[in-house]
Amino acid sequence: MFRICSTTTRSRVCALIPRMRCNEKGAIALMTGLLFSLLVMFVAGAVDISRWVSARNTTKSAVDAAVLAGARSLQVDNSNVSAAIAAARRYYKENTANITVVDDTVDFHPTSDNLAMEANGQSYVKTPFLNITGIERLPLLEESEAIARAQVAAGGNGEGEVEIAMMLDITGSMRGQKLSDLQDAAKDLIDIVLLTETDKTRISLVPFSEAINIEKNWAAEVVSNGPQKVRVDRKNYYLDPQCATERTGSEAFTDAPPNGQNKLGKFYSREGECMPKSGSVIPLTSDKSMLKNAIDQYQASGNTAGHLGTAWAWYMLSPNWAQRVPPTSRAGAYNHKGLRKIAILMTDGEYNTQYDEGFPVGTGSAPNGSSTTQARTLCTNMKAAGITVYTVGFKLQSSGQAVQTLKQCATDDSMFFNTSSGDALRQAFRDIALRISTLYLAK
Repeated sequence: MFRICSTTTRSRVCALIPRMRCNEKGAIALMTGLLFSLLVMFVAGAVDISRWVSARNTTKSAVDAAVLAGARSLQVDNSNVSAAIAAARRYYKENTANITVVDDTVDFHPTSDNLAMEANGQSYVKTPFLNITGIERLPLLEESEAIARAQVAAGGNGEGEVEIAMMLDITGSMRGQKLSDLQDAAKDLIDIVLLTETDKTRISLVPFSEAINIEKNWAAEVVSNGPQKVRVDRKNYYLDPQCATERTGSEAFTDAPPNGQNKLGKFYSREGECMPKSGSVIPLTSDKSMLKNAIDQYQASGNTAGHLGTAWAWYMLSPNWAQRVPPTSRAGAYNHKGLRKIAILMTDGEYNTQYDEGFPVGTGSAPNGSSTTQARTLCTNMKAAGITVYTVGFKLQSSGQAVQTLKQCATDDSMFFNTSSGDALRQAFRDIALRISTLYLAK
């Protein structure tokens, strides 16, 4: 058998083994040091990331609160853009006061239609520990054109459902520029509250002058019958079956369904044509194009039977009339959770026309009293049913009865507007639209 090494050699080799074991201890210490350094770096980086996450959450919440504050300011005063921007900036500053950021370019501005407030820009936090890896700062917001938006909405993305009835004066005194101003104002409101064609917000139009013009396909169901021709003072008067006046009896000032004895009053004229000629009642709908096209067709004519417009604004919001309008136009129940019912009553003159058996008569001869008295009673009962009422006067004399009627009809003093110009009328309708609307974060 061969020997690998002599006894002396083996002894020397064996003597080296403990020394090699001591050298292993040094290597382990070096590795431990490296691992500790890496651990410190990870912990330090985690501290930076934790600070970034906290600052990011705070900043995003601050931006959301700011755009909501700015949009709310626009709701209160749609014309004061600078105040809305200032409100947004103030909320952002107050809600980011406890974090340290650098290169903060976040700012706020309304959209071109003043129906939303947007935030743009970016801000950063420094990273003292990650800095050794080349990461000097981290962004707190998403990189996009608009980092946040608060949008006005009456329905759709807003909260609950909204039913709105607009009584619009298209009497003879509204001819010319006044009618154009009204058309612009009413269409503005429609554009604001109907951001999308959704059944959560619906609008009814009630144009009025001497009487109320109803669509032929359902007029016969709500208006009382009468002879087609009546001769008075050697003059012939003709019945128009699609034109309605006030009803009499125990339900004269209620929203009871128009059945039997509760049908509405008929209308006679020398020409046999309904007045107003150009505008008929449109029950609740979310069809924006149809509503705006109908408004564009209005022509001013006739006297002012304001109580009729008031009554029909109520009827279109009443669930008691559900069987007298198309299924898609039926109003919801008064106590339906989340449903708001709103009437907007607009006029430019004194209520001066009331009826008896289809003929206009003086206030002393009218079974229900004057148009003014009837309108005030209807408003009282409408509000008692849970309907919120806004009223808008257009170039009314402050000492006239019409102003007092509109004040009494409004749910409270802040909901009455007496406008003296086309611009003021338009602003009043925008103010009402924005008060009706809710806010939601669109982004």
